[in-house]
Amino acid sequence: MKNNRKLLPLFLTFLKIGAFTFGGGYAMIPLIQKEVCEKKKWLSDEDILDIIAIAESTPGPIAINVATFVGYRTCGFLGATVATFGIVLPSFLIIMFIEAVLNEFAELRAVQYAFFGIRAGVLALIVKALWSMYQQCPKNAFSLCVAVVAFILATFSGINAIFIIIGCATAGLIHSLVISKKAKEGQK
Repeated sequence: MKNNRKLLPLFLTFLKIGAFTFGGGYAMIPLIQKEVCEKKKWLSDEDILDIIAIAESTPGPIAINVATFVGYRTCGFLGATVATFGIVLPSFLIIMFIEAVLNEFAELRAVQYAFFGIRAGVLALIVKALWSMYQQCPKNAFSLCVAVVAFILATFSGINAIFIIIGCATAGLIHSLVISKKAKEGQK
């Protein structure tokens, strides 16, 4: 019952994030972190980092996945439903509106310049999300190597991103198993 009081604030929080963030899921991550961790204190920064890692590893848009996982962690199944609906609703309504009028205004210079400005702002939000995630991640030689290899593969190869994510997860599991095996042998 106590968590049900959070359903409306959860919906309104994700409705606001969905309505005022341009550029897709990665641009939404810093706003989600600020709202959920700093302002509402529903989850910790570590929780959000874990949720982002899971959301990137599951099919679908990252912002919707993050909203679903945050909603679930906050208020269970109803929270997941409410948060997901909140983050999707503004985009749905905006796309319906834009589709109805875009052909009339697409050639206007002011509209084209506005989209140039929006792209620059989105890039800044993505860089901020990257910096925030970098600060939260463990900083050791293994993590750096995995990040560099993943970046190179994602940027310069034709390998599908899901295979890169699976490879990184596998490398992390193997590394953790080797470390724990060495720790057990050191205790003997």
